Amino acid sequence: MRYKLEDILTFLTVIEAGGLTAAARRLGVAKSVASKRISDLEGALGATLLRRSARGVVATDAGAAFYGRARGILAELDDAASSAAGTGELSGLIRVAGPLSFGTLHLAPVLVDFLARHPRVELALHLNDRVVDIIHEGYDLAVRIGRLKDSSLVAKKLAECKRVLCCSPAYARHAGHPSTLDNLKDHACIGYANVPIGERWLFEAERRGGQQRSILVRPRLTVDNGEAIRDAAIAGMGLTVLPTFLVADALRAGKLLPVLQDTPVVSDGIFVVYPPDRYLSIKLRALIEHLTAAFKGALRWEA
Repeated sequence: MRYKLEDILTFLTVIEAGGLTAAARRLGVAKSVASKRISDLEGALGATLLRRSARGVVATDAGAAFYGRARGILAELDDAASSAAGTGELSGLIRVAGPLSFGTLHLAPVLVDFLARHPRVELALHLNDRVVDIIHEGYDLAVRIGRLKDSSLVAKKLAECKRVLCCSPAYARHAGHPSTLDNLKDHACIGYANVPIGERWLFEAERRGGQQRSILVRPRLTVDNGEAIRDAAIAGMGLTVLPTFLVADALRAGKLLPVLQDTPVVSDGIFVVYPPDRYLSIKLRALIEHLTAAFKGALRWEA
């Protein structure tokens, strides 16, 4: 088995850049050169590493496994080189995925602060409310919000994500407040399209020792973005459940009103997740520690 380090680096760059064209541009070579390096590597390994899809070039299962192992080994090599050089500075690229609204409002400023502290680090941030496959799509880590399912990923909780049932004053005047959870079926609701249980809202038990209540609602409007849902609620389109990090300002300003506060919505968690078999480089460990510190204790939007 004969392969070249530049072929491996090209493959890693294709995954991290999202395609051959972007990778070739980043490496400063022609696209044909990058393509030949990938073919040479696949020939040397006897495995297909990449395939084309509607989203562009993505890793096969073999490619994802090879990416995880090779990226970890090269991360160790980077750490060894930094140690030998005696610089002590973090350097290199980190690819991060996160949810759109939380990423825009709260995650991006924290990451910008991390970059300001470590000028030799590069960071590629991908924000999308779709849950990305961080192994197959080549991310080092992701920030996720919700109740995590069992998976092969390592998860570290950063903070609690409280959620609130709310509506606009105009909607409350027009339709009234629901007096019980059972009344929700009689109200216009706004649902979230990016979760399979988006039409079920989960509430804490109404009395001590009771069970949580899962309420099936029929949304008049379903949207795949939290900010759009918030704005629709402010416009009087109905009741909705949203995280407080997204609606805190609107609640403080009186643009939205909390509903059924004696029966709060079940909270979610904010997590950083990463593959378990990947070597955690110094820069990745530093970023996880930075995220942990940034969201520790009193959260700005909960004040």
